[in-house]
Parts: sequence; C-alpha cells; structure tokens
Amino acid sequence: MAARRRSDIRNIAIIAHVDHGKTTLVDAMLWQSGIFRANAQVAERVMDSLSLEREKGITIMAKNTAIRFRDTTINIVDTPGHADFGGEVERALTMVDGVLLLVDASEGPLPQTRFVLKKAIESHLPPVVVINKIDRSDARCSEVLDEIYNLFIDLDADEHQLGFPVLYTNARAGTCTATPERAGPTPLDPARDTTLEPLFAQILAAVPAPEYDDAMPLQMRVANLDYNDYVGRLAIARVVNGSVRVGTMVGVADATRVLSRAKVTTLFGYEGLGRVPIEQANPGDIVALAGIEGINIGQTITDPEDPRPLPPVTVDEPTLAMVFTSNTSPFSGKEGQFVTSRHLRERLEKEALTNVSIRLAPADNVDGLQVSGRGELQMAILIETMRREGYEMQVGKPEVLTRTVNGARHEPMELLVIDCPEEFIGVVTERCGTRRGRMTRMVNHGSGRVRLEFRLPSRGLIGFRTQFLTDTRGTGIMNHLYDGHEPWQGDIKGRSTGSLVADRAGRATSYAIENIQERGMMIIGPGAQVYEGMIVGENSRPGDIEVNITKEKKLTNMRASTADEAAHIIPARVLSLEQAIEFINDDELLEVTPRSIRLRKRLLSIHQRKKKD
Repeated sequence: MAARRRSDIRNIAIIAHVDHGKTTLVDAMLWQSGIFRANAQVAERVMDSLSLEREKGITIMAKNTAIRFRDTTINIVDTPGHADFGGEVERALTMVDGVLLLVDASEGPLPQTRFVLKKAIESHLPPVVVINKIDRSDARCSEVLDEIYNLFIDLDADEHQLGFPVLYTNARAGTCTATPERAGPTPLDPARDTTLEPLFAQILAAVPAPEYDDAMPLQMRVANLDYNDYVGRLAIARVVNGSVRVGTMVGVADATRVLSRAKVTTLFGYEGLGRVPIEQANPGDIVALAGIEGINIGQTITDPEDPRPLPPVTVDEPTLAMVFTSNTSPFSGKEGQFVTSRHLRERLEKEALTNVSIRLAPADNVDGLQVSGRGELQMAILIETMRREGYEMQVGKPEVLTRTVNGARHEPMELLVIDCPEEFIGVVTERCGTRRGRMTRMVNHGSGRVRLEFRLPSRGLIGFRTQFLTDTRGTGIMNHLYDGHEPWQGDIKGRSTGSLVADRAGRATSYAIENIQERGMMIIGPGAQVYEGMIVGENSRPGDIEVNITKEKKLTNMRASTADEAAHIIPARVLSLEQAIEFINDDELLEVTPRSIRLRKRLLSIHQRKKKD
C-alpha cells in the first residue's frame, strides 16, 4: 500500500546556536497560539524549566510542546544549541519532519549552527530559515543570509534543502515579516507584521505532514525518558507507523530482537506545556507512554506478534573523559547526603540511561568510574546537577580520548571561532599558537571587532576559556565545535604555575593570608576551614609551595612602638565549578559537595608526595 500523510499535524525542531533566541521564539509562539490565558503569569524562557538552564541562559535538555494553528497541531521540539549536548539534538531530530533554523541577524552562523544544521541535513529534513533579532542596531540581514547559503552549500545540502524559505523575526516582540525592509524600529510600527502568523503559515507550507504506511505494524522509537510519581517511567516517542491504545500489549525491541512484552497503562499527549491523558495515539503523534519498566532510549516499541524494529539512535563518539570517585577528604560526609561509591555509581548509571552521549567505564582505582562525554561544559553541568541533588564526589583533570588509526595515535580536533576587538588579535593568536592552533580564517566586519577561526586539538581548549577572558578583558566571545581526528599534534604546555598547599588542618587566618598572598593568588578567604593537602591558592611561579595558612599572630604583653595595624587582604579569587575544572593539574583533584568546591592534591600528606617524587 502506498504511503499516506496526516494533514492535521506537523512535527518540527528548532535548532540554533546558543543565545540566538530559540527559547524566546518558542515563548512567543506559545503565547500567540492561545496556550496561556491573557492574565496568566508565565516566566520568560518558559521552556527552560531546569534551574541550571535559567541560571546559565542555555538549553540543556531537549523538550517538546504542542500548539494549535487553525486546524493543525504543531509539535515543537526545543533543542540545545551547544555541541556538548549533541546527543539531545540527535534524539530530537528522530521525532520531526522538518527543522526551523534560527540565526542571529548580527552574529550570523556560528560553530553550533553548523553542528545542528549538519545533523538536520544528514537526516534529509527540510529547513525553514528564520533570521532573528532584526531589531539590533548592528543587524546585517542580507550578509547573514549569504553566510547561511554558503553554510548550506558547504554542508552538501541538496537542491530541495537549498530552496528554503526565509523569514525575519524579533522573537522578544513576537513579530515576523517576510522581508527585512519591513522590520521597523519598534513593534508598534504599522509598517511591519505584528504577529508570528507568517511563521506559522510557513511551517504548515514547508514542513511535510507525517508519512506512514497502513500495512506496517506499530513502530515507535524511544527518544527520551521521563518519570511520573504516579505511573512510573515514561517513554517519550513518536508513532511512526500503526497506532497504540491504552491496555494493549506491546513489545520492546532492539535492532535485532524483541526483548520484553508489556501492557500500556497510560498514554499522554502534549498540549502546550503540559501532558494530557489520551486513549489512542496515531501515526505522527508525539506521546509519553507508561507501563514499560526497563525501557531505554533508542529501543523500538512495536507489535509483539510482528516486530519491526527501527534503527537505533546513533550519536557521535565522546571526545573527553573525567574520573569520578567518592569523596575521600577529611571533610567527607559533612555536607552531602549521598557519599559512598555505590551511590555515585547508581547515579551515573541512571544518567547514562537517559543521556545517550555519556559513556561509563571502570577507572584505574577500585571505586572510580570514567565518565566520557562531549566537552567540559557537559561534564560541569552533570557535576553541578549531582551536587544539587546532594551528592559528594571527587573528579580528576579532564583528558581527551585518543584513538589508534593505522598504528598511529590520533586525537580529536576542534574548530574554534573567536569574536574579539581588533586590539586583541595579537595576544589571541599567540595564545592559540602555544596550544597548537592554526588560524584558518579572519574576517573583519568593520565594526571594530574581528572574527578569527582556528583549528586546534581538543586538549588545547582545556583551561583556555579563563585565560582568554582575562586576555580580552571580558570582551571576547569564543565557541568551538568538534572537527574530526588528526594525528597527535605534539606536547602542549599546561598550567605554568604551581599551587599553594596547606600543610596542616585548621582555620585560615588573616595574619597568615597577608604574608602568603605575596607568593600568589589566594582562592580561599579568612575563616575557611582547610585540611592538609588542600589547595588554598595559585603560586605565581612553577612548583608547589607548602604554606601554614592557619598561623596566628603571637600575643605578648609588651607594647611595640608600631601599633597593630589592620591586615591588608587582597580579595580571594573564588573559582566557579568550570574554572576549577580548568585549573586542576594531573596530580590534583576537585572535591565537590552540595555546599563547597575545594581543590586538593591527590596525595594529601606532604611526606607521601615527597616520597613519590
């Protein structure tokens, strides 16, 4: 039987670089589709429901919602824009029939734009291009459109994909127009379109309706997992063929065979931001299904009598790894709720079930696990999430994962794109050169800022961001993207400074810090509790120095001619989690608890360290 289509539904994913307005545009679409009441109190970036997403202003987890336009349901999947969360993007693209590519009217396509668009083109999904933030004073719509065409050609898009429609939006104002000349300076300008209706209409016209085959049995590929306190584990999937009803028996299959059978106890459809119970799901519907314990991402829900598994979700291999171990410092167990290696292993195994880009492997030590992923940001998000859940842990320095090709050692490479003022070209180029970077492109837009592109090893980016922001005085913007493997590029000089290490336990004093701070930058302040082997500062020179940070001033009953003066303490440089991950050396660990981030030596005792040396 010939394939058929459902005309009353569209499935589309919104893909974009970080901070190009993707989640803001979804907000506006939800409002204008009538999902919220006129007097409803709704937070900005409502799709970013995780606290970390709101704090960092980025999307971490792919999420979906559904809106109604005329008589059609539009299922929208909001995907992360950062390459570190590429597994989320690849899962999301298995549920849709088209993509909405969002690009900033000033910045144009950036590395993560290339990453997510490449995945969409490889999946043969038709695109709708939206140039956002047209109200910016430095908007350059025509140049950005040329850059988008060049990007499509560079990624080998076919003729159908190159014929994409183009719209121009101001997502914050909720307006859309077909020509940039109609973009007035304010939303009240009568010369511009004042709603997103042209965008809704273009989605219906450009994105094909879901296709299905009446002769095929039930097929649903699990793209995400969730949990409900009342019904248990939820499998989120799109119905590719067939239909499923509450109470029917289904089979769970991998690429080759049926693994188990279960009864569907509950079905949820999507309406706005919420789930609504439904009795039946048909081809093209994106639903959450309950009743199947032990189901995993990538598996197929199918007819147990006629199983037809779909190909599993494939994701790019990890490029970076960190070793997670239980906390062994003297302060272990004082701040966290889950502190044992068993707790840590169970939590990481649970993460691996729902995050297809994470890999777990045994570490060299007995109670450790090597966690592999896409980048430092993904690791930092995982660590921060776990500490907020009450976990204590120690993590080692990030290490890149190499592979052997024809007997030679190959390492992952990165495409690094930097936007910075012209006066910093020299120092940025020098920094990248010391990290084995090669400049491949330089563009001057004539606004006092330049765009530099480098190709360098992934390990060259470890610890680079903090130094880069210092060199550019906080004015530089950097983005990077995995760019294949190449033969080992040679040694890269690591951190050139040593550490100031506490030689005993106690409480840091102002008197001690005043004398020690001449040797380097302190990372803790007066009153902090320390233990032997804990790192309290960065030495200004190579090599570690043992310091007594708990030393107190001796008191006498003799009066000195120079009266006691207040201690002059330079404020400590408190490291964020990302900065701490970048800071540690091979012989150091990062101790993470729900309330503290501490740096320490692997061997706490000075005698053990000297013996090893």
